[in-house]
Amino acid sequence: MTGTIENMIVKLTGWLSRHSIDVLRVSLGLVFVAFGTLKYFPGVSPAEALSVATLEKLSLGMVSGYAAQFVIASMEVFIGLTLVTGKLLKTGLVVMTGAMAGFFAPYALFFTDLFPGAPTLEAQYIFKDIVLAAAAMVIGARALGARLIPAYERLAPVHEIRERVAA
Repeated sequence: MTGTIENMIVKLTGWLSRHSIDVLRVSLGLVFVAFGTLKYFPGVSPAEALSVATLEKLSLGMVSGYAAQFVIASMEVFIGLTLVTGKLLKTGLVVMTGAMAGFFAPYALFFTDLFPGAPTLEAQYIFKDIVLAAAAMVIGARALGARLIPAYERLAPVHEIRERVAA
């Protein structure tokens, strides 16, 4: 019985190490496509006013109103499509790095509006971007060549070396 459970765990661990980062990449991409698509339609995105005000401030007023909303929507959809398809992934991750700075900028630009006491819904909405940033870091590490290797594969050579030394 124990051998069967251990075998199942080894198989599950192998599957997760091979596929979990790709699942994370595609799911993060779908989130970006969904939130970005909402921003193409005025009045639909719950983050519209805050995202437009942020880009207006960051661009020193050069991009405002619907143009700001269109830029943000296009950037988010582009990021999402690169994540979903895996095409131009490194480019998408570079764009996402810049976008992340914009995602967290409202904390510096509009702190008193976001925290008039307890955090507003907008402040909480931005706070979830910490998870998106962490997911992007994992995906970026994979895109740059890092690999998730199960412990049983990583430790096998160590056991072989110990056996050779002991013999």
